[in-house]
Amino acid sequence: MPILPREQSEPSPAEPHKARRMAESFGMDAQRYDQARPGYPDALVARIVAGSPGPDVLDVGCGTGIAARQFQAAGCTVLGVEPDARMADFARARGLQVEVAAFEAWQPAGRTFDAVIAAQSWHWVDPATGALKAAHVLRPGGRLAIFGHVYEPPAEVAEPFAAAYRRAAPDSPLNGQPVRRPLELYQAAYAKVADKIRESEQFNDPEQWGFDWEQSYTRDQWLDLLPTTGGLTQLRPDQLAEILDAVGEAIDSLGGRFTMNYTTLAATAVRAGAA
Repeated sequence: MPILPREQSEPSPAEPHKARRMAESFGMDAQRYDQARPGYPDALVARIVAGSPGPDVLDVGCGTGIAARQFQAAGCTVLGVEPDARMADFARARGLQVEVAAFEAWQPAGRTFDAVIAAQSWHWVDPATGALKAAHVLRPGGRLAIFGHVYEPPAEVAEPFAAAYRRAAPDSPLNGQPVRRPLELYQAAYAKVADKIRESEQFNDPEQWGFDWEQSYTRDQWLDLLPTTGGLTQLRPDQLAEILDAVGEAIDSLGGRFTMNYTTLAATAVRAGAA
């Protein structure tokens, strides 16, 4: 289901950071976003924390604070940077300190961190500028960790979704994409992220990590999540209703629930200059 990850772009798939209208559309229903979106594997969080020199974390594009709260629970002090004031307000209400800005324009005011994380948000950051900015605010030996989910519903759900989306939004540029895409394509995208980190010449050689897990969804849970995804946040209510009706019927035909297989991918590197 190619439009599910928060990774698609309006002007060009190669430059999603320029798709500002979509990038800033997720705050339309911040509460639904926070409630429906899945968290991240505990093993990923633990590995980042263990591989960082201290507990101070900067969360780039923190959204409602889903990842940030997991790092707080792991003992970290987290500062969020988020361009959407609606998302930032929600995160603040849940106990996260957030500054409203795009990462490229954010002013660190001399502050540095032990880790910079980006949870399904780095594609909204200029990749070359972002790597240099991350290096600037990381202490020597600090870790940059960019990660996100790859997930595809079963074909019995993905195909009715794609058909309904084509009917409801025939002019969408997302309609030209395949219904399902293999994991290898996403792994290749994270390899490109690693390449940009390497090209900055500010980090030790990047690593790529992967964590496999699964989650069961009821019909209502999946229909709650769908409107928070990039291809649907900008649709009219009637367009959205048509798509949700079709997906709901598909899930009903499976007995009212299905199991989603997830892979959470990460590109990560340590800032050069560690003692």
